[in-house]
Amino acid sequence: MAEKKLGVWITGASSGIGRAAAKEFAKIGCDVFASARRTTELERLKKELNKEKLSIDLYPCNVASSANVDQVVKKITSSHKINCLVNNAGVTTFKKAADNSIQEINDVINTNLLGSIYAIKYVLPYMIADGGGTIINVISSAAKKIFTSSSAYTASKMGLMGYTNVLREEVRQHKIRVINIYPGATETPMWPQDVRKKNSERMMTSEKIAGLIVWAFLQEGNMVSEEIVVKPIQGDL
Repeated sequence: MAEKKLGVWITGASSGIGRAAAKEFAKIGCDVFASARRTTELERLKKELNKEKLSIDLYPCNVASSANVDQVVKKITSSHKINCLVNNAGVTTFKKAADNSIQEINDVINTNLLGSIYAIKYVLPYMIADGGGTIINVISSAAKKIFTSSSAYTASKMGLMGYTNVLREEVRQHKIRVINIYPGATETPMWPQDVRKKNSERMMTSEKIAGLIVWAFLQEGNMVSEEIVVKPIQGDL
């Protein structure tokens, strides 16, 4: 009997780290469930991977909607297992706290913090029933170090760090691994074009972070890398 593929659900898979992670997990033979709000970009990714004879399944999802997240998890688990959740969906603004609108703050908190919590909440019962699983949260070095013009983003990432640190202690008995990855400056569309153009050579690549995510997932035995901090060798921007 053929060995069943491991199922990996990735949020924010339409660009950046999530897109690169979808490719890397597909390369090692996982069933990849790719989610994002931008359906067109997901379809573009699927076509790109098909040319490389790799496949992923698309599950468009706005993680800021708990009902949408619940619906997607039910769809996936109706025919597959979610062995790994990669919480990657995220948005930001580069404004001073006084200049952020309430709408901008809500968008950041609802996507980065609540969206990740919703994904965890709906996946967790299945992982507990299965006797284990892996939850990988792509957080940010902003949860560890203060950067100006990122107050809402920092709040969302610090909140997720706190939530998942508590979660980790609560789910150890179920053999569920909670891995928090804190990348420094990584060249993704989240950054303004002028910043990327000026600093692209010193910024880390999405592909490198994706490789790290896959490595963390593939750790075997009773060892787990609970926190991984990575930064450009030349330091923060």
